[in-house]
Amino acid sequence: MADLVERLAPDELWELFRRVVPPVAVARPQGGGRRRAGDRETLAAIIFVLTSDCTWRQLPLVFGPCWQTVYRRFAQWSLDRVWARLHRVVLDELGTRGELGWSRCAIDSFSVRAAKGRR
Repeated sequence: MADLVERLAPDELWELFRRVVPPVAVARPQGGGRRRAGDRETLAAIIFVLTSDCTWRQLPLVFGPCWQTVYRRFAQWSLDRVWARLHRVVLDELGTRGELGWSRCAIDSFSVRAAKGRR
């Protein structure tokens, strides 16, 4: 499992991801319960689902967290705009290294005529 997790969420990506993922409470106030699934394993599972023909429910158990946990964490991270922040951090890192190529870039826009007095 460790090889699969490291292949899908390599150390470099993991370090960048740790910068943008919101911190979580370590202990539950009411005590008990299961130990929280690891963020790196969950990230690897999300990457697996998004890059394969697998559905959330078909997620292999080899990742550790069950599909419900992976989906719930994906949804929460989406609400927390983790993916947008990660995108920005990756672009900043590539730009700092001089590895960001702007030779191919697209700018898109959309224009709509304003209708006077109409809704």
